Amino acid sequence: MLGFISRPMVRIVDRYLPDPFVFVLVLTLVAGLAAVLTQGTGPMEVVTFWGDGFWSLLTFSMQMLLVLVTGYMMASTPLVRRGLSALAGMASSAGSAILLVSVVSLAASWINWGFGLVVGALFARELARTIKVDYRLLVASAYSGFIVWHGGLAGSVPLSIATEGHPFANITGVVPTSETIFSVFNLSIVVALFIAVPLVNRAMMPREDEAVYVDPALLAEDDRPKPESPTPAEWLENSMALSVLVGAAGAAWLIQYFAQGGGLSLNVINFLFLTLAILLHGTPKNLLNALTDAVKGGAGIVIQFPFYAGIMAIMVKSGLAASISEQLVGLASAATLPFWSFISAGIVNFFVPSGGGQWAVQAPVILPAAEALGADIARTSMAVAWGDAWTNMVQPFWALPILGIAGLRAKDIMGFCVVHLILSGIIIAVGLTFL
Repeated sequence: MLGFISRPMVRIVDRYLPDPFVFVLVLTLVAGLAAVLTQGTGPMEVVTFWGDGFWSLLTFSMQMLLVLVTGYMMASTPLVRRGLSALAGMASSAGSAILLVSVVSLAASWINWGFGLVVGALFARELARTIKVDYRLLVASAYSGFIVWHGGLAGSVPLSIATEGHPFANITGVVPTSETIFSVFNLSIVVALFIAVPLVNRAMMPREDEAVYVDPALLAEDDRPKPESPTPAEWLENSMALSVLVGAAGAAWLIQYFAQGGGLSLNVINFLFLTLAILLHGTPKNLLNALTDAVKGGAGIVIQFPFYAGIMAIMVKSGLAASISEQLVGLASAATLPFWSFISAGIVNFFVPSGGGQWAVQAPVILPAAEALGADIARTSMAVAWGDAWTNMVQPFWALPILGIAGLRAKDIMGFCVVHLILSGIIIAVGLTFL
């Protein structure tokens, strides 16, 4: 039904979208040139900003790599594979597979963005083993669920302004999640996307002669045999006792953490996935075999995230990110400020693809403007959050984990995601402005 839109988008993206690493190199040069031409920053200053900030995301880079690795290891356990297989059994056709992976990814991403990326990718792989369906669209459908993350339970902007003593409390005070995540306008946007995204994915199914399938054998997990006459070292590697003891310790920590009211964070999700992987694989050897398979898709994260850290440093220290926000916010009235904040956040997100980092850059511009115009601060703050999520549909930064798990390139899915950029942009803009 929507093939007349998605087909040309897929062809254009396949022809012109370079590898994400080349994309980040181009963004680096664009950010540096823009800082020189519009901010009066000297070329050597730009280089200094870039180099000084290059390693500022090392912790985050490792966290993201572990999202991919621990999630893959957990999903490759026999128990989880059987569970995913049973869930995939609910799909009886290519169309139902597309709908199912979309809904699962949306729900998981609304709970937590890291959880959503891993679950969506792993479920797409499992569906592709059992259903003959265009693999590109299947993985794109899994990634499209990511659009709702910043309007969900782990949204960094709404959780930040709901925290006592947050950096902008002198302007906003504490804004409860009842006015952001659980507000009528935000939940309306989420519900609309939960309906529209799966239906649009289903409508983009290509014709039989255009579909790209994957050999299910390529997605199968290897079952490596145990040695018949193990050495003492091999005996330890295949010992269930080590896994049970260490996994039990991890489980005990998690139970205590959640019992004390702890919430989901990237570190906690990784710890949870790793603990489950240790327990469910049964032996250290099985875990290491899964790890060997898992790390193959992590190269993009390792090399690209430092470049994005450098770009963020250029954008922030040169004042370029603030200038973009100021120019667009300057067009706004009290009624239209959320819309222009949304647009500015979408633009800035190409260069600062981090929810928390983007809020630190844009809040000093957006919040005083909201205060001066008498605009709704909670709605304006969520506009920045939704703008950050919106252009992720065509910004390959966050697609790297899901592409690593699925074994695809960015150009394989981004043509379909362009359609979601258009669709979600309309839905979110209407929700922020009129609801």
